[in-house]
This record gives sequence, structure tokens and C-alpha cells, in this order.
Amino acid sequence: MLTSVLAGLGLGFSLIVAIGAQNLFVLREGLRRENVVVIAAICAVSDAALIVLGVSGIGLVLQAVPWLIDVVRWAGAVFLLVYGLLAARRAWRPTGQALDVAETERIAEGGASATGGGATRTVVSRARTGLVPAVLTCLALTWLNPHVYLDTVFLLGTVANTHGADRWWFAAGAVTASILWFFGLAFGARFLGRWLSTPRAWRILDGVIAVVMIALAVSLVLPH
Repeated sequence: MLTSVLAGLGLGFSLIVAIGAQNLFVLREGLRRENVVVIAAICAVSDAALIVLGVSGIGLVLQAVPWLIDVVRWAGAVFLLVYGLLAARRAWRPTGQALDVAETERIAEGGASATGGGATRTVVSRARTGLVPAVLTCLALTWLNPHVYLDTVFLLGTVANTHGADRWWFAAGAVTASILWFFGLAFGARFLGRWLSTPRAWRILDGVIAVVMIALAVSLVLPH
């Protein structure tokens, strides 16, 4: 039993810890400290559902109707392309849902401050991401990604079934890996805040997100 749990934990981490659309979205929400619990929970629950589907044998059914994967592949490519272009727009013109304006305010307290003179602080204003758009984006990035089905349903489900009667313990280990990763990524992202405390840093992040998303979209439609 313990061997199966650890095997599931290890394979789960190896499949999920990678730079991808879903992880980048969770990271961005975590850095902005918005909808953190909800987004992490959606990703973890979705992963758990896909793992259960794979272990229960639904992967064999999907293999029998490969056109379903093609539908998801093209839908996912279109979505990733649009999301990537929006990220590129935020990087080029940081407005809307990105950190957009940095204003320098001069604070004078009776002409002097505790440090002797005025104090200068930077105020960064941004538009908050609504819960519903964030949830819909997270669901799309999760369920419209064909790699999720290939890795989580097919691969992980196949390996789990090699453990025979202990396959559900294997699944439990993989589910645990998802929970630890997504909540760790979402809540741990805030510790990167000091490196991303300026609009310029967020523009760079959005630029990286744009490149990754568009590259993933292209890779989905290239000949396999």
C-alpha cells in the first residue's frame, strides 16, 4: 500500500510540476493574491476527477474514440492563442487586469518625517480579476488542455492499473501530489511579490506568459 501511495505521489509530481498554461495561471493569481483558494481548489479537484477517470478505465474508452482528443486539441489551441494574445497586450500596454499605473506620491508630515524630510512611496493600482472570469479561465485552461488527458487520464491511469488491487492507493498518492502542488504554488507565489512589485516586472511576467501560451497553442496543432 505504502509503495503504491509513494509511486502515485512521485508520478503525480513529475507530471504536474512543469511550466504550463495552468501552472502559470495559478502563479499569476497567487502573485496578485486574488481568488487564491478557489483557483487552487478548482485545479486540485479537476486533477482528482481526471485521475479517478483514468484509474477507473475511462482512458480506454477515450482511446477508442480518438476524435474526441482532436476536438479538445483544437479548442484548447484556440483558447491558448487568445489567452496568449491578451497577455501580450497586457505586456505591451499594461492596462485592465494587469498592474497598470505606478504613481509616486510625496508624503510630507508638517514638512518633515520621522526620517527627516519627506518620504516617498510608490503606489501601484490595478484592476481586480472578478471571481467568475477567473473560475471560467481556470476551468478552460484545465479541461481544454489535451495534455491533461494524455498525461493524467491515459498515462497515470495506465500506470495505476499496473498496481492491481492497490491502484486506488496509487491514485490517492497522485491526488495528494496535486493538492500539495496547487495550494503550495498559489500560496507560495506571494513570497515572490517583492521581485514583482513594479509594473515593469509584471509586464515581463505577462510577456513570458504570452510566449508560453502561444507556443503551447502552436504545438497543439502541429503534426504529431
